[in-house]
Amino acid sequence: MREQSHWESPRGKQLPERQREVENKRGRMTAPTAEERKTCWGARDRYWQCLDESNKDSPECQKLRTVFEGNCPQQWVKYFDKRRDYLRYKEKMQREGFQPQENVTKL
Repeated sequence: MREQSHWESPRGKQLPERQREVENKRGRMTAPTAEERKTCWGARDRYWQCLDESNKDSPECQKLRTVFEGNCPQQWVKYFDKRRDYLRYKEKMQREGFQPQENVTKL
């Protein structure tokens, strides 16, 4: 028995591109192709560069955010957002060191 590809219907017919997009948006996780990964990473990098050079609320960054979200799986967007926060925090800790808060009451 032939193994079913993730882009095939149960009857073995190749799904049209638009239907693939709809299937993916319904929450079915499929592995992105190499080209889709490159597109996602490029969109992420352009968005992060905008954030580094300006502020989050700039219209350009908002537009790049929309492109980033449109080119990457939702789970990847969440991961990359958390990763950026972590990398920025790590950089700050390396630059400034840990500074304990003063006047903190213990419970």
